[in-house]
Amino acid sequence: MPIRSAILSVSDKTGLMQFAKSLADRGIPLISTGGTYSTLKAGGVPVESVESYTGSPEVMSGRVKTLHPRVHGGILARATLDDSELERLGGRFIDLVVVNLYPFEQTLAKPGTSFETLIENIDIGGPSMLRSAAKNHERVTVVCDPNDYRLVLDELAREGDVSRGTRERLAAKAFAHTAAYDAAISGWLSARSETDGYPRYLTPVLEKAYSLRYGENPHQSGAFYRDRHAVAGSLGTAESLGSGAKELSFNNLVDVDAALDAVREFENPAAVVVKHTNPCGVATAPMLADAYRSAREADPMSAFGGIVALNREVDDITAEILAETFLECIIAPGFSPGALDRLRSKAALRLIATGEWLGPTHPARQFKRVSGGFVIQDRDATGAGEVEAGRVVTKRAPTQAELSSLSFAWCVCKHVKSNAIVLAAPGRSPGVYETIGIGGGQTARVTAVQTACEKAGERAKGSVLASDAFFPFPDNIQVAARAGIAAIAQPGGSKKDEDSIKAADDAGIAMIFTGVRHFRH
Repeated sequence: MPIRSAILSVSDKTGLMQFAKSLADRGIPLISTGGTYSTLKAGGVPVESVESYTGSPEVMSGRVKTLHPRVHGGILARATLDDSELERLGGRFIDLVVVNLYPFEQTLAKPGTSFETLIENIDIGGPSMLRSAAKNHERVTVVCDPNDYRLVLDELAREGDVSRGTRERLAAKAFAHTAAYDAAISGWLSARSETDGYPRYLTPVLEKAYSLRYGENPHQSGAFYRDRHAVAGSLGTAESLGSGAKELSFNNLVDVDAALDAVREFENPAAVVVKHTNPCGVATAPMLADAYRSAREADPMSAFGGIVALNREVDDITAEILAETFLECIIAPGFSPGALDRLRSKAALRLIATGEWLGPTHPARQFKRVSGGFVIQDRDATGAGEVEAGRVVTKRAPTQAELSSLSFAWCVCKHVKSNAIVLAAPGRSPGVYETIGIGGGQTARVTAVQTACEKAGERAKGSVLASDAFFPFPDNIQVAARAGIAAIAQPGGSKKDEDSIKAADDAGIAMIFTGVRHFRH
């Protein structure tokens, strides 16, 4: 059935004039409100005001405009069933509803916005029209996103109407739009009465981005849902550059996110190789190619089939070195044209570009699913400078070279699964710092120390060690001493601290207590 009339009421006027003119050119009568009406009128588009249509003026300074039986009757009326009732109301069938809402979230994001201003930016009539139209999508087309204007116009041009399938999809989008809007309002309002900064009511707003090849295992299905408020530079806004013959899996995305979070720690060119969410090699260097080569060589066996994150655009030289090893995925701010050509020749390799870059201290909330709910926390955004600000507890203080290596190791350690131990040292080239042994995910900390030292082998001599939490027993120090560790950074805080300090002094090891713990479960 052709569209007999449309109502338009939008705060975001992107594409409005062209869309409205196209509707008017098709002979569709337009009804509009407030600022939308003024914009269309000024643009020469024939339009009727809501007041004229309803016969009722706006009241309460515009708080009540569209909450009227002729508006909602025109939207909710069922064909043939409600014709006479709609006629009795003096209304007509409204077959197209184009509404987007007062910019509550944008207003909330502005510093210093008053409570009164936020209240006035809570839309009432808009959500009501969207919900009415979405409910009656059997007949009514509802549009809440300017990006869908072209879709509607194309179907009207091709078919003379909007298909039922499109109406259904647009209705689902409208309900999602109002749900997200209400979630933002309830989160803000309920947070006002909480003292810990966490709102009483928190509704994650997610949108399916794509299906996954599988979940953690091939017999499990999976999908990636993007946070609709994902910040630029996050995995949620990253761009897949189309390389690779396979879709990303659940495990790929979890590993990519872990690698990306770790490489953000460093200002100098850096590379992180991740396997099963744990860094297995990390390095910084003046040149990105050198950083990646050092990170890969820290544990070349684990690097095979791994995920690589880089904090600079991948250049042609780095791409050549990356292509030497089988990798699942590479994520970086971007890729040079030559790097793309080289890496796209690897059939199984996926490439992801973040575009913008987030620093190590960016705030975010982290969610983890547990049975019957979620645990939520602020992202661990500290690390840099904690070693330098720490307290030297041994007779010997670290040398400047050891201090620089400790600072690097400490920033890596926070990204290794607990119990976490990271051994690091200056690289073979000037300006390079690299991990030489990582022990993570162990149930006993001394086992993590042993693992890291075994991986480092002879390179452990003269290296430094970072531990994500305190040493509960001096045996950790004793294992490190036998491997030749020169300096240690750890939080401190154990009942056995004095025993650990004595063991370090006996071995000539310098040790710093940072007073900060970085568990990662």
